[in-house]
Amino acid sequence: MSFAVPRNTPSFSNPQRVVEDHIWGKTAVARGPTSRGGHVGGILGGVQDRLFENRNALPMYKDKPYAYPPSYRHRPLWRRKRTLGFVLVVLSLLYFFGGFQQHHETGVSPWNKFTWSSESGKTADWLGRRERVVEAFTLSFDEYARYAWGYDEFHPVSRKGKQMTPKGMGWIIVDALDTMILMNLTSRVSHAREWISNTLTYDQDQDVSTFETTIRMLGGLLSAHYLSNEYPELAAISDDDTGAPGEDLYLEKARDLADRLVVAFDSPSGVPYASVNIGKYVGIPAHDEGGSSSTAETTTLQLEFKYMAKLTGEKEFWDRAEKVMEVVDNNAPEAGLVPIYISPKTGEFRGQNIRLGSRGDSYYEYLIKQYLQTNEKESTYLEMWDESLQGVRDHLVTYTEPSGFTIIGERPSGLEGALLPKMDHLVCFMPGTIALAVTGGISEAEAKKRGTWTAKNAADMKLARELMHTCWGMYKYMATGLAAEITYFNIADPPLPESAPHQAPATFDEDPEAEWRKDFSVHAMDVHNLQRPETVESLFYMWRITGDIKYREWGWEMFKSFMNYTAVEDGGGFSSLSDASKIPPVMRDNMESFWLAETLKYFYLLFSPNDLLPLDKVVFNTEAHPFPRFDLGPILTTGWERKPKPVKTTADE
Repeated sequence: MSFAVPRNTPSFSNPQRVVEDHIWGKTAVARGPTSRGGHVGGILGGVQDRLFENRNALPMYKDKPYAYPPSYRHRPLWRRKRTLGFVLVVLSLLYFFGGFQQHHETGVSPWNKFTWSSESGKTADWLGRRERVVEAFTLSFDEYARYAWGYDEFHPVSRKGKQMTPKGMGWIIVDALDTMILMNLTSRVSHAREWISNTLTYDQDQDVSTFETTIRMLGGLLSAHYLSNEYPELAAISDDDTGAPGEDLYLEKARDLADRLVVAFDSPSGVPYASVNIGKYVGIPAHDEGGSSSTAETTTLQLEFKYMAKLTGEKEFWDRAEKVMEVVDNNAPEAGLVPIYISPKTGEFRGQNIRLGSRGDSYYEYLIKQYLQTNEKESTYLEMWDESLQGVRDHLVTYTEPSGFTIIGERPSGLEGALLPKMDHLVCFMPGTIALAVTGGISEAEAKKRGTWTAKNAADMKLARELMHTCWGMYKYMATGLAAEITYFNIADPPLPESAPHQAPATFDEDPEAEWRKDFSVHAMDVHNLQRPETVESLFYMWRITGDIKYREWGWEMFKSFMNYTAVEDGGGFSSLSDASKIPPVMRDNMESFWLAETLKYFYLLFSPNDLLPLDKVVFNTEAHPFPRFDLGPILTTGWERKPKPVKTTADE
């Protein structure tokens, strides 16, 4: 399937790109207009200036920090003579100009290092804001490349890397690859591609997660193959041109990996095992839950293996992935809501725990995305999605007190058990996914003009907006403006039904004693922030589909919080947080690959023109790797039918 290159792609003539393509010694951070103080523009200007005192001095990937002797970086700030002298001068000037007189302004944190434009809405420079995202990405990736190149994990505070397998999996490199392509970061793509070609091997005696390896590694390679072929002007490299020796590098690596991962499906039921030994081609049951696999993980492999089948013509990939959906559906989950564990041995659910957070989330996401992937021809998956969404409304949706926010709770003891008013950050994929399901990726305004708009469509969009508002509130509740991993809510007893009247406040009063704050609660064990993408992912979908500028503005505010509170000292990139509930926050010293693969990609797309990866032409996997939509054929088609299920009526209750 062929797509036209969008009209608005990253600049190919920008001096930043020219420098970045030819000089390793540059950071490829675009210089904006100088401020009154003469500093480089851009939110990371100060960080970059501290890190690169002489921008031409050293090649990009270097073992030691730029412009610092080996022992200087880890010396406490107060022990640095130059810093101490500078501080004394500043204190003297502050005293002279009355800087120590009492002021009534509050809330200014010393961690708020960056200056921001006050423009908002339609007057904002959204392409300029997009460049700030590129700066954040390049700083993050360059720090990884400098201190941990080829390693699967990166700890930006301690500047160390760690392997997950004996020879490495390219966890960060491959996961970030398509983001670099979209951002037109040619030299970095070339460097990554060289590593993939010469170093990456899956011939290792190592157990790996079936799910994580599929969505991150297989998905990353397939997406890179798609983008490099359909958008050849993005990060253009001659080695992958038609007829060139490396034309199919990404696909060849993906095929090798898929051949190793597909053995996970060699279970008695066809439900994949949780792990695979990629060197021995053997599936391995989970070590807990009686060997059961996570339901979400077993049903979040389908986009990847189906696209693999489309590219290679190997029907086995399609059949193996599709069989799982049949086995799950044959369990006849009540209200379309599935327990979070399923046995590869029997194909039956284990336990009754139902939630849209961890181990449950992406089952629902991939229902509607499988329907969209094959150009809305597999109605089975739309039917399953509709049933599930109605089940969410009937059994999981309720409203908070006293303010009336809409939440999706959990049923740990099954649908007959109590509703737990808890939302993992992961649940915030749901607003955007609901909106995507309603319109299929076109705008809400266009969908309404087509004459097929229904009351259900309107109700679903209302639910999407309300959930998006709640997810944004999870960010506003925290001191850093960055949501906790898990948020609890205050609800009525018994919980209000989805049909109950409710009206949440339109804005979030900044007063620490504001009434809306009574609805939210974060436990001490849940205050960490992993730089997760789900909320900005939904903001991206909501902006594209509704056109409401507030979703872009919320995204910009969120991005600023990430810059202000996750930035590592001395321009060391960005780290997840162990505690996002206080200022200064507590660093976790870890950069997840999804910070580059998902979070920053969705920020980039949120601030981009809408014709860059139009939502009615692509489908994103759960790791934000875009795949093309395609048509079914005589071989690749839905190979199963749903069994009739008893219809529960009001009289049965």
